[in-house]
Amino acid sequence: MADQPDAGHAGHMDAIYRTQRHFYDLTRKYYLLGRDRLIRRLDPPKGGSVIEIGCGTGRNLIVAAKAWPEARFYGIDISEAMLETARANVAKAGLAGRITLAQGDATAFDAQGLFGIANFDRVFQSYTLSMIPDWRGALREGAGKLAPGGRLELVDFGQQERLPRTWRAFLYSWLRKFDVSPRAEMKAAIDEVANDIGARGAFVSLYRGYAWAGSIGRTGI
Repeated sequence: MADQPDAGHAGHMDAIYRTQRHFYDLTRKYYLLGRDRLIRRLDPPKGGSVIEIGCGTGRNLIVAAKAWPEARFYGIDISEAMLETARANVAKAGLAGRITLAQGDATAFDAQGLFGIANFDRVFQSYTLSMIPDWRGALREGAGKLAPGGRLELVDFGQQERLPRTWRAFLYSWLRKFDVSPRAEMKAAIDEVANDIGARGAFVSLYRGYAWAGSIGRTGI
C-alpha cells in the first residue's frame, strides 16, 4: 500500500535517529548548508500548500511556516522516532494548527489519505535523497505530488567538485557512517523527471560543490 512505509527502512532510520534526534538540529546546522536558501525560494501562493518529504525533526517546516505565514504546511517522515521529536518541536513553536505531520515513505505515500490533499503548490526535499535507497523513486514521487503551477525544491550534498580531494575523502567517509550517499547523478535525474512530467528542471552547485540544489517546476493548466 502506498500509505504504508517500508517497515525495514523505517526501523533502520529509527535505529539511527532514536538517540541522534535529541541533538540533531544543534549539530546539523553547521554542515547541512543551503536549507535556508531553499526555504527563501519557496514563495508559496497565498493560502497555498507546502509539503516537506523527509521532515525529520520539523526544523525546516517551522522555519518555513514562520517565513510564509499564509501557507499551510505538511510533512512526512519514515521514522516515527523523528516524528515524535518533530511533533514536540512544532507544538513548542505554537504551530500545531498550521503544520500537519504523518508517517510516510518518500518513495510512495498517499497524500490524500494522510492529509486530505492530493497535490501541493510546493514540495521540498532537504538532505533526504542522499539517505533514501530508492532516491530516484523519491524524487519522482515528490514531483508527482505537484499541483499545476507547483514547484519542487531540493538541496543535498554535492560532489565537492571545487574543494580539496582530502576534504571530499574525509566527508564521504564520515557520511557513510550514517548511511548517507551523495548522488552524483542528481542533475541527470532532475532533468529526466522534469522531462517525463512536462516540467522545467533547474540545477545549481553551491559552496564550491559542497551542496547541490535543484528544482522542478510544473506549468499551470
